Amino acid sequence: MWDAQQDGLSVTDSDTAVLAVTGTEFSIDEADPTLDVPRPVDETIAVTARELRLPHAVVYAFPHESSTPLELDPCGDPLSLSPGKYVVDVDTEIKTYLQFAGAARIERTDDFESVVVSFPERTRVILGFRSRHEFPAGTITVPDSPAALAQAISHLPSSHKTTGPDRSYPTLRGHPPLLESGEELAIPDCVRADTPQTGIELVVPPEYESLYVTTPLAYYLQARVRTDSPSSGARLRLPEYDVARSLPDPPRLEREVEQLLRQTFFLDCLVRNAGPYGTELAESRLLEILDLESESLYAASPQDRLATYLDIPFEAIEHRLPDWHLATYVAPEFSRVETLPFLLDRMSLLYRPRTSTLEGCELVERSLEAFYRTGERAGTGGQVASVDIVKPELRHGRAHGWLADGVPVDVFTAAPEAYHNRLAFLDRTCEETSVCVVLNDPEMAGEHDDVAEIYRSRSGDLPMTVAVEDGLTTAELARVFETGHDFVHYIGHCETGGLCCPDGTLSTASLDRCTAQTFFLNACGSFYEGRTLIEKGSVAGAVTVTEVLNEHAIKVGSTFATLLVNGFSIERAMELARRRIMMGKDYTVVGDGTHSLTQGEHRVPTTLHIDELDAEHRRSSRAIRTGDSD
Repeated sequence: MWDAQQDGLSVTDSDTAVLAVTGTEFSIDEADPTLDVPRPVDETIAVTARELRLPHAVVYAFPHESSTPLELDPCGDPLSLSPGKYVVDVDTEIKTYLQFAGAARIERTDDFESVVVSFPERTRVILGFRSRHEFPAGTITVPDSPAALAQAISHLPSSHKTTGPDRSYPTLRGHPPLLESGEELAIPDCVRADTPQTGIELVVPPEYESLYVTTPLAYYLQARVRTDSPSSGARLRLPEYDVARSLPDPPRLEREVEQLLRQTFFLDCLVRNAGPYGTELAESRLLEILDLESESLYAASPQDRLATYLDIPFEAIEHRLPDWHLATYVAPEFSRVETLPFLLDRMSLLYRPRTSTLEGCELVERSLEAFYRTGERAGTGGQVASVDIVKPELRHGRAHGWLADGVPVDVFTAAPEAYHNRLAFLDRTCEETSVCVVLNDPEMAGEHDDVAEIYRSRSGDLPMTVAVEDGLTTAELARVFETGHDFVHYIGHCETGGLCCPDGTLSTASLDRCTAQTFFLNACGSFYEGRTLIEKGSVAGAVTVTEVLNEHAIKVGSTFATLLVNGFSIERAMELARRRIMMGKDYTVVGDGTHSLTQGEHRVPTTLHIDELDAEHRRSSRAIRTGDSD
């Protein structure tokens, strides 16, 4: 959806992503879905301008007469395009393409905040936009049967738009069909028709643990999944090449699947550069070291390409692989089957949840925390809900989600409702982000003032409204959660009866429906109230699992607010915010922790790690992007 602005356009998608395109001598010619841009787009519009300005992003120009893309040097000279026909790919939060004929100059502004495309004279440009978010196309009904689930998993890649290495782009995978429980297996005709036929097979024992663990690999490889006798074990088959790679039994199966998926995905990311979306990658020289031909692999059949990948020892490239972005620990039960499409949409690795007892030093630490809180906790004297924390055994991944019993430390507690709620919010038309800050504890006014200013400051860059409320009654606070805010930041107290108000406590269980998309309940022991908000309609939120100090609550609240409105996901924002205090494990996230409230200045927020060395060595740094795996 786009709106005409003075000297430009404001483009939004269903996930509140916003793109501003401004111009000099700018005019809108027409909006017509039949306008031709040779790329997959959701909407096109023709404009005329002397200059176009877009947010800072990676930029490639594709000449009509050449298959070799031209890249705008991230830190170097402008890119000058001689007269000709071009498609310019601008990798903004909403994917943007510019098609035009003529000469052009592309450069970054000195502050690296914008990309400017300028022309010698007013030039007609066809703009194409594609959202990075997509709705599932259909629902598969699955009975409580591993064999039936195997068939359903085989059809989840129907959302893929290609069988080639370009499937490593998330926008070319789409959202898998939904899964729901039922008496009989039912697969919509449209899903059957769109399911790729790669010939790759994944055979697993007829039990849910092996099925769940192998699902991400099967989905990415577009493999047909079937069950066989337990004695046969799991195996990956390429019938055309007479390849049958045996896979170990659980729990070693988890490690094998992780390695296969990481290796295949990484090599696809290198090989895809032989295609129309190719870019310059430093890692591309690894293909030469491995004696791989990117052009032939790009054109190869799925089985041919995978057979080549399987010949490469994992150890040969392990040191070059980036960390996988997400791991989710899912109880291998039929009741969790509906979460699989959402986890695949995020390309999460799946593991069986395992926990261990807190070690002695950790128990002492928590006891010390309780001791220090006795004189200065953010409470009213009422009883605070206690949460029994478990220690998860974490596997490979930068972020970790939990879909099992127990409340884990250092992991966001997901819920099936959260993923369905997110789809509902994507379907809601909203032109601006609505933030409501509620102060129900005068002693926390410091956090209130800080976060209100943070949100107001950010509203100057994004379409965002900020409401600030003080001392709300139970009825007034209930209305805040029921009136459609995108984010509610509650600052106050929480007792076993609910969130504290001047006239009593509000139990979130009493709400008919929660229409607040995300929230932060910065109050003692707010975990259960937050989890109920997810059950009532929210997508994700930050909560506490025990009593917290006022001073710590202020530090965490202010930092979390800053990160959240600058594009960090709920989980990543909380992970960084709680590092500011000694007792950071008291804060956690419920719901879909990967969900983001807004976009940042750049498409993917970046965290910079600085390692301080001794006097004889220079200080080093590492930049980590916190978005999708590609």
